[in-house]
Amino acid sequence: MLEYLAAAVVVVLALGYAAGLWATRSRSRWPMHHPVLWFLGLACLGASLIGPVANAAHASFTGHMVGHLLLGMLAPLLMVLAAPITLLLRALPVTGARRVSRVLRSRVARFICHPVTAAILNAGGLWLLYATDIFHLMHSSPVEYGLIHAHIFLAGYVFTAAIIGVDPNPHRASMRTRSVVLIVFIAAHQILAKWLYAYPPAGVDAADGRIGAQVMFYGGDVVDVTIIVLLFIGWYRATGARGVRARAVMATS
Repeated sequence: MLEYLAAAVVVVLALGYAAGLWATRSRSRWPMHHPVLWFLGLACLGASLIGPVANAAHASFTGHMVGHLLLGMLAPLLMVLAAPITLLLRALPVTGARRVSRVLRSRVARFICHPVTAAILNAGGLWLLYATDIFHLMHSSPVEYGLIHAHIFLAGYVFTAAIIGVDPNPHRASMRTRSVVLIVFIAAHQILAKWLYAYPPAGVDAADGRIGAQVMFYGGDVVDVTIIVLLFIGWYRATGARGVRARAVMATS
């Protein structure tokens, strides 16, 4: 049942993005890499919930961690870089775009999308999952399994968007805040992976637990380094653009 629901979500997200592309076909050209990243992200999302990886996650801690990386880190990274909110604003009529903008500017959105809140939801959720009985409860209840996986994806998406999002963000935190939060998050993620290496969840074979922890540690490092690089590229472009404008103003004064 959950696989059918997951497939439906992936299809809806794919059709929604395609509809946005169609609705904006007469406007300025949409960068080709955006839809490529979106559909690659959806492929990662689908692979984590449907098929061999999803099946392996029920029987193996290593399989579970592969799915976790796809669902909570790689899929969010690719989909954030696809700029779906920007596409939505371009595709909607003026009144609809204004409603979405009001939601983005709301206090609730500001609180949830702040890097500190997003990091707590992301890293804190992982610690609760693996340091408590939630990990075992997840596999005994389809409802909890679905809710926890939805949280892992959404928390990963919000956190990635808060750090390196390319969509409009009226509440974008400073470079210093995002950098500090990212460093703390990476540390929390790595400490959790090392803790799982030494103390895998009850019932998990020791060898399987160690391999799964290594997948979490090294696989997470790859995604984290990518985010760090993208964060500094964005900062460099922003400061470079401000410098060009400042020099242009000085030259005309």
